Amino acid sequence: MQNQQDVASLYASNAEKRLLWKAAIKWPLYSVAVMPVLLAAGWRFNAGQIVRLDQLVGFLIASILLLLWENLTNDLFDADTGIDEFNKPHSVVALLGNKQPVRRLAYAALFLGLALIMLLAFRSNPSVLFLVLGSCALGYLYQGPPFRLGYHGLGEPLCWIAFGPFATAAALLVLSPSGINPSNIPWRVATTLGAGPALATTLVLFCSHFHQVAEDSAHGKRSPLVRLGTKRSAKLIPWLLALIMTLELIPIMQRHWPITALLGLIGLPSGIALVRLLSRHHNHPERVSGSKFLALHFQALNGLGLSVGLALGPVFGISLVNQI
Repeated sequence: MQNQQDVASLYASNAEKRLLWKAAIKWPLYSVAVMPVLLAAGWRFNAGQIVRLDQLVGFLIASILLLLWENLTNDLFDADTGIDEFNKPHSVVALLGNKQPVRRLAYAALFLGLALIMLLAFRSNPSVLFLVLGSCALGYLYQGPPFRLGYHGLGEPLCWIAFGPFATAAALLVLSPSGINPSNIPWRVATTLGAGPALATTLVLFCSHFHQVAEDSAHGKRSPLVRLGTKRSAKLIPWLLALIMTLELIPIMQRHWPITALLGLIGLPSGIALVRLLSRHHNHPERVSGSKFLALHFQALNGLGLSVGLALGPVFGISLVNQI
């Protein structure tokens, strides 16, 4: 028997379906997938190291495929728990009215993404495969049964680890020449480089729940929003933005990054708009449903600005102190 969401999605008008499919595809969200390798490319370019463009493009494609797998399986897992029944008519499961094609597409994306990662790892460093598998495992732990750690409020830290140290370390290695540092994972550099941008990605996940606190609570999902409430969560946003900026300013102040890395600040206007929106309307779901897109806009501009800023260092004769 189909639930109300399935019926509404299946029998919507063509114009409504186009809007629902646009929301379901969530193409702006894929900026979180491509950011680690763009940051790694900017860092390596500033350090005067080789950036293998073929590896970069391959890692971009693989990252998009793996995030597609995670997004589709999250729709499947949410359909199983019923948490999306009334507040997510743009779920791919709801739009197709059938889980099977969604499941097939999800695991096809996973297979293709991991196959490409294996090839990239073979051409660079075996650790790349294990780091990416670790990120995928964290993604499954977030929503997949029987773990569903996102239902216990652990989705945000899992997100930071996956898109921070793990993905950034993999990206740094995948761009390296084959055979360089075969057993050395650049954890220190990866953590420093990825800490702020990964926290910006985590902010996107955090803000995606402001409009569905009641539904999450009703289905037993104890997300940070449910635990803190929307008012206290909204007050937390400025502190998270300040922490992101601090994590990115410290390496500049220590002269490990060039002053041009301040280009990451171009995301701040979107961050300020997010703070204003949530401070005024945190308890009005219909008004804050787009808060995750403001957070995403901040994440994309901040990460892209930081990547370009790092790459511009040599133009001004500024090189990085730390190497892998």
